[in-house]
Amino acid sequence: MLQFDNTNIGTFLKEKLQDFTPEMVNYQYGTVISSQDGIVTVKGLSGAKYGELLEFENDTYGMAMDLGLDKVSACLLTKGDYVTPGSMVRATGRISDVGVGDNLLGRVVDPIGRSLDGKPLHVTEYRPTEFPAPAIMDRSPVNTPMETGILAVDSMIPIGRGQRELIIGDRQTGKTTIALSAMMNQKESGVICVYCAIGQKASSVSNLVHTLEEDGTMEHTVVVAAPASNSATMQYLAPYAACAIAEYFMYKGKDVLVVYDDLSKHAVAYRTMSLLLKRPSGREAYPGDVFYLHSRLLERAAKLSPELGGGSMTALPIVETMAGDISAYIPTNVISITDGQIYLESELFHAGIRPAVNVGLSVSRVGRSAQYNAMKAVSGSLRLEVAQYRDLAVFAQFGADVDDTTRALLAKGANITEFLKQSKETIHPLSTQVALLTLFDIPFMSKLKTTEVAKFQEKLLAYLQEHEMELMAEIDRTKQLTLENGKALRHAIETFARYWEE
Repeated sequence: MLQFDNTNIGTFLKEKLQDFTPEMVNYQYGTVISSQDGIVTVKGLSGAKYGELLEFENDTYGMAMDLGLDKVSACLLTKGDYVTPGSMVRATGRISDVGVGDNLLGRVVDPIGRSLDGKPLHVTEYRPTEFPAPAIMDRSPVNTPMETGILAVDSMIPIGRGQRELIIGDRQTGKTTIALSAMMNQKESGVICVYCAIGQKASSVSNLVHTLEEDGTMEHTVVVAAPASNSATMQYLAPYAACAIAEYFMYKGKDVLVVYDDLSKHAVAYRTMSLLLKRPSGREAYPGDVFYLHSRLLERAAKLSPELGGGSMTALPIVETMAGDISAYIPTNVISITDGQIYLESELFHAGIRPAVNVGLSVSRVGRSAQYNAMKAVSGSLRLEVAQYRDLAVFAQFGADVDDTTRALLAKGANITEFLKQSKETIHPLSTQVALLTLFDIPFMSKLKTTEVAKFQEKLLAYLQEHEMELMAEIDRTKQLTLENGKALRHAIETFARYWEE
């Protein structure tokens, strides 16, 4: 039988009590004056900060958005059916933040960090949703490619790690598909992906998550979702929360790709909040600080200097246009903030040219510095040739007589356009892209019938994978196209072309 020595218990308790200092926590309380349309006016919170979380009765939370001399206006984050005039509100002292960390990989969360996939979520570290962008001296030049696996993008509108490249176009033109292809292409690169869905249908977000899970991309991806059923405040917070999650990995020295889908709905959500808060409205009823809304978000994307770990955050914001009008208010704002844009055109999409990239209006301000040497060696004149073909095709469609040189250019341009077509399920590695671009310089291109292009491409790539496997693997591994490898690749393609003609 165990026996306890209780002679020293009194002395032990005395020592503990002498050392005990009660922790004093002061909370500020206020009273709700009015509650309407998700906007709550509170009296008595004189010490509240902008963006601070406020706790109402029945576990309802809000965020302080307007600070007055005698009252505070807050936007509710959750349904506020129980927030009525006279109810109490407590200032939490916490500026809006979100849980971050490796535990989020493979998960779907909302803008305040709650799990949306039905599994328990344990986070130990938090980051504020609003955070200063890295200073100029804290950044490095953008010179490492962020490959998307899309030939038309990687060859003509290259994206670099740390760049902000806008994807813009009308509804249903393949904007999200380009972003998803870029995410799926990062499985072997070690790049972490964060996808932010703003104002979309819950079923669309669910389908997207299912696609990522089937492809195996979800293992290195975090999805932040604020569907259309959420409040305007939650939709407003979503991209900042996604950016905070991406920043955690960036400051750990990792490369991150973050997609904001889309910032048009984000601007509408902010306009809704601002009008309900009775802020002055400007052009198209948007508030005066709608430019700052997106600039302070997108400026946080950067390639950090080696002293800060050398991590990077690449931003792919998506903006929807109406009837192809890229001169509208929100599109022009975001275009001026970003480092280029991929413009998708409805006419090209409906003509079967997918991805429907308009080369004339698309640009990457980082340019060829964000391309591997192998890609630089073969993609030099492609953009110019495609742009020339589009101009000539418009001229030729009126039935004008053209000379033999122009006819040859049109034939080659039509074939190049066919080769640039790519289904959403297809992702081309670097070696495949280099092979296809090498083909464009071979005279055989002008002889190939446009109707045969798809079959020719399929057979050519199968031939190269079977007979030139080591060569293709070396290009993928070294990212270089040496003189010797270039000759070998060209010889293999010419050999296949002769076999095709026979």
